[in-house]
Amino acid sequence: MNVAYGLLPDGLLWFANVVFALVLGAAVRSAPWRRLREGNQLHVFLGATVFLVLLWSLNAGIQPGLNFHLLGATLLTLMFGWQLALVSLTFVLIGVMINAGGDWATFSLNGFLMAVVPVAVSQGVYRWAIRSLPHHFFVYVIVNAYFCAALAMASTLAFASLMFVCCSPYTFSDLTDSYLPFAPLIMFAEAFFTGMLAASMALMRPEWIWTFDDSRYLAGK
Repeated sequence: MNVAYGLLPDGLLWFANVVFALVLGAAVRSAPWRRLREGNQLHVFLGATVFLVLLWSLNAGIQPGLNFHLLGATLLTLMFGWQLALVSLTFVLIGVMINAGGDWATFSLNGFLMAVVPVAVSQGVYRWAIRSLPHHFFVYVIVNAYFCAALAMASTLAFASLMFVCCSPYTFSDLTDSYLPFAPLIMFAEAFFTGMLAASMALMRPEWIWTFDDSRYLAGK
């Protein structure tokens, strides 16, 4: 759902600039940068970022601004924490903008929709699961990866749809006829993509997924 310039009022774009700058600034200040120096973590971080640039470039469009692609935000949040996930997704959006020649005026709004919203949902579900659910491998994979990825995608689609209905020429009927019917498919794809990779890394490369702790999820189980 890459928002094209001209669909939304300039006031909303400026507001998005302020919000995105504040959130990204907080992420940069509090990010665990030192951890990227350990082993091959920096290579994993850069590799994941480049992979998502390619993934975001594969999208299906219906009308201007109404397109679908996988996000990977939940996976990045599980791998590196919310701060570095936001930094990575910002680089991803920059790469996509350069590659596809996007409208830079909508950069912050797209960043809010496709980075801030899904990362916030992913971090919230992760923190809730730690406090409220049993610390078990399958709980981690099913809730923090599969379910959370679907919820993060649904939240992004909901924010985008509300924004389009309230501030763009698109009506609710336009969205329900040609956009929202495809939402379950992209939610399922996001959940499967995230769950499969998160489970694989937790089993074979646990050092690549920082939120997975062997002593919490596997020891004594």
